Amino acid sequence: MTQTRVAIVDNAMDPRLYKPVDHWRTWLGEAAWESFYAPAGRLPALEDFSHVILTGSEASILQREPWADREVEFVREAFQAGRSILGSCYGHQLLALALAGPAHVGRCREPEIGWIPVDITVPSLLLGEPGPAYTFSAHFDEVRALPETFAVLASTATCPIQAFGYRGRNVWGLQIHPEIDAAAGREILSGFGAVFPSVQPLYERALAEDPRDSGLILRIVKHFLAYST
Repeated sequence: MTQTRVAIVDNAMDPRLYKPVDHWRTWLGEAAWESFYAPAGRLPALEDFSHVILTGSEASILQREPWADREVEFVREAFQAGRSILGSCYGHQLLALALAGPAHVGRCREPEIGWIPVDITVPSLLLGEPGPAYTFSAHFDEVRALPETFAVLASTATCPIQAFGYRGRNVWGLQIHPEIDAAAGREILSGFGAVFPSVQPLYERALAEDPRDSGLILRIVKHFLAYST
């Protein structure tokens, strides 16, 4: 397949709170795309797409329902078929689960909510040169201790694997949410804070911060879409 066609696998549990397709399609430019709602059992036919984006979710990678296990199998099939794959947050964890196994995902020591500084540790076409960058984040689970087939590209003090690439492939995971801009981030924080009262202080603290965004999404999408199968 030479034409770039993107399948956005939407993992949101409540589209009233979180609309990942809206966030991602903003950055896809003229690339053809179609979305598939994974919790309803909808997944792409691989022969129709060159690229796959796995979105975030309010779900936990550690308490998977049957639809998530089906998506794990789909990710393995997409990888074996040579498709380009990009996962963000839950999608990042799903990639690690599918390609490395359940021992490589877990509960994070400290949630990262709001606009956080990320340390890019390894130069890559996806993220650029080493150094600090700011982006939106909202996660309670994480990826852990990946095997040598993965290259860790970015980290924070509380989450050592903020981004990875699968060596030799156009396959990438991002714990961060670079696709979410400041306005969308504030809307998400307000909605989640109201729905999840046990962790509401985390969202309120993040809302009190000034958003900081280094614009990583522009480089990420440009590089990801530059490679077709």
